[in-house]
Formats: sequence, C-alpha cells, structure tokens
Amino acid sequence: MHVSKKIGLFLGPLLFLIGSNLPFELVSNQGDQVVAIAAWMIVWWITEAVSISVTALLPLLLFPLMKIMPIGDVGANYGSPIVFLFFGGFVLALALEKVNLHKRIALNIIRITGTTPNKVVLGFMIATAALSMWISNTASTVVMLPIAMSVIGLLINDADGFTKDDQNFALSVMLGIAFSANAGGIATVIGTPPNSVMIGLLENEYNIQISFLKWMVIGLPFSMVMIAISYWVLVKWMFPNRQLKFTASKEVIQSELAKLGPMNGKEKMVLVIFGVTVFLWVFRTVINGVFPDLKLNDTMISIFAAIALFSIPYNLKKGDFIIVWKDTSRLAWGILILFGGGLALAKGMSVSGIVDVVADAIATSDISILFTATLLIFLMLFMTELMSNVALVAVLAPVVAGIAIGLDIPILYLLIPVTIASSCAFMLPMATPPNAIVFASGYVKVHEMARVGIILNLIAVALLVVLFQFIIPLVF
Repeated sequence: MHVSKKIGLFLGPLLFLIGSNLPFELVSNQGDQVVAIAAWMIVWWITEAVSISVTALLPLLLFPLMKIMPIGDVGANYGSPIVFLFFGGFVLALALEKVNLHKRIALNIIRITGTTPNKVVLGFMIATAALSMWISNTASTVVMLPIAMSVIGLLINDADGFTKDDQNFALSVMLGIAFSANAGGIATVIGTPPNSVMIGLLENEYNIQISFLKWMVIGLPFSMVMIAISYWVLVKWMFPNRQLKFTASKEVIQSELAKLGPMNGKEKMVLVIFGVTVFLWVFRTVINGVFPDLKLNDTMISIFAAIALFSIPYNLKKGDFIIVWKDTSRLAWGILILFGGGLALAKGMSVSGIVDVVADAIATSDISILFTATLLIFLMLFMTELMSNVALVAVLAPVVAGIAIGLDIPILYLLIPVTIASSCAFMLPMATPPNAIVFASGYVKVHEMARVGIILNLIAVALLVVLFQFIIPLVF
C-alpha cells in the first residue's frame, strides 16, 4: 500500500474526531459536524485510501449518527433521479460496446476525415469526442487506443524507421485521443459524471432544472472549441510533422472495418434505440409542449432506453436479448454510489447552514465578481489534476452555489463554468483515466503531456471566464 494511502487511511478519521469535538464553534454545532465529515471524505478521496465509492457511503452512516439528517433523508440522495439518468446512460453505453457499434462509428469517422497525417489526428480526435459524449471517456479511449497503435506501428516499421516526424505524429495522436476524450464528455449531461453531480445538486437543492438540450447549447460548442484548440496546439505548434507522408493508414482502417463485417441485426437494433433516445432527449420540451400530460423528463427517457435494451427481444424463439442482467457486472456501479454520496454531502452542507455561512461571508466582502469566478475556475481546474473530478465537484459545488448567492448572481452562472473546469484536466497522467491510458501506451512521457497540458489548462480557464461573463447570461 502506498505511503500516502496509509497516511490518508488514518488521517481522515482523525480529522473527523478532532473536527467534531472542537472546544469552539466554527459554523454551528451541526455545521461543524458536517465540516468534520467532509474533511474525512476529502482526505480519503484525495489519497484514495479506500475506493472513492466506499468513501461516498460515509454520509449514510455518519449523518444519522451525528443527528444531522435521518437515514431516510440521507438515503434518498442515493436514489436521486440523476443517479438513474446516469444508470440508463451506462446501460446504453454498455449496449453500444457489447455489439461493437462504438468501434464501427469511430472507424467510419476516421475514414471520412482523410488519411494525411494531420487529418488522421483530427479523425481520431473527432471520433473519440463523439464517443465520449455518450459512453464513458475511459471506454472511448480504450476503443481508440488499439486502432491508434496499429497506425503508429506502420510508421515504426516503414523504410525510414521511427523518425522525429513519426514521433511527433505518435504524440499528437495519443494526446489528441486523451484530450478529446476529456473534452468530448463536456458536451452532454451524461458525457461525464461531474455534469450530473451539478445538475442533481441544482434539482435537489434549488429546484432548478437543466434539460439535456439546454446543457448541449452550452456544452457542445465549448467542447468543440476546446478540441479544435487542442488539435491546433498539438499539430501546428507543439508536435508538427511537416515531412510525414503515409498512405498505409487507410489500409489499417479498412482492414479494421472489414474485421467488423457488415452491420448485423443487433447493431441496427441498438442504433435505433440509441437514435430514439437521443431524439427524445433533444426534443423533450417540444414533445411536452404538444402532450402536456406526459411530463417527460430526461431520467424517464434514460430508463426507457435501459428497459428497451433489456426487454425488446432480438430473437424471441431463442430468447435472445441485446443485453442481459449479467452484462451489468461491467457497469460503473461505483460512480452511481459516488453521485449519491456527493448529493448527500451537499444536502448536509445545506441543512447545517454551511452554504448560508459561505454566502453571507461573500456578501459582506467587497471582492469583484469576475475575480471570484476566475479564481474558482482556476482552482477547480488545477485541483482536478490531483483528485477525482466527481469527488471534487461533489465537495465544491454546494460551496460555489453559496458563493453565487453571496455575490447575488444566478447560481447557474457560476456553477456551470466551475463544473466544466473539472473536466479540463490535460496536464498529468493521473488526472483522468484517458490521460493515464495513453500514458501507459509508452509513446507519451510525463513532461510532454505536462508541457502541452499546462497551455491547454490556461486556455480552458480563459475560455471559461468568457463563458461566465458573456455566454451563460445569454442562454440562461
């Protein structure tokens, strides 16, 4: 066990014991207990002394024990509609992966974008981002990596060996996949867990709803701009490959597609269900306008997709269904528990008055709104390089909401850019699973990732400040 994990394992409960038995009050008796529990959770989340999902179960035990909330109220957070929205999204992703549709989509995108080196990089980035909007960024990176490795393999084995240009191309492809997996998830509500933590907090605490389409109006353009900038920084600035020419990549893509064979019935079925689900998500408000009694929401649509995939038979005679319950052993159950823990912690902060204390402190100080927003975005973005972005949003989102109330600006204006910042970790291998996966490929060194990553991190901060100042007030 790593030293930091050992320290974290004991430091967490120790901070809790000290914090809950202080001889003076920081916030209020109840507030201090919540701060103590939050301190324990943060230490375990940062050091990953135990699984981050197990840490998320602490409120379920400690809130009722410390008389902060009854267990029924705490438990309700773990069954929040947002948790089920993500569950449905996970099942949809599982089906796409099971029938190999995600790979077919990715290969076709790369084939369409072209086969000059820079276009291949662009193809990989667009394909990875398109997948990350719907399936986990880890899964989309895992799909793209072997395809990328086989294209790079051609360069290593060609006549001139592995030249500097070849190396730059390999770096651009690998980093391009990681960065677009991170940025692609920002585009949709289900693309990356922090988006859902924030939307859950808004619904649970402030009764503010953001629909799938409304999120995409902000998320998709930001995601596209970030990917375009990443592409430019990689191939034009940091790792240009000016002399590189190769035609064989076309053959790799064709042979990979040939391996998949023609589209089978199961793939077509999943594609139809996927298409209907996305259609319902995007046009939900229009449908509700025409049929007001329906009262469709994003979670219902998500669950509809999950039930359809489990229950519409592909072959009734053989009892063959697209996915069966056994397949859910590969589902990210831990993330669902993590959502619940985050929402429970947010509820505890709200109930015990911590959010109000933060709001009052900000309201009485005279710091500028723009400076506060920039600082919060900057902090979130660079902290997410070191700890899980879901855990970070779970802890900080309620505090940011309190700050927004104190500054007397709509909560959304501040929460959206700060939440998006948590998905913009481009600098370190351990910051996100995609970064770690491409780092493990052996083509990327830490200093190379950090050199590009810090530039992209700073660009992301600037873009998010623009989003905060000019764009979000137009949309919401």
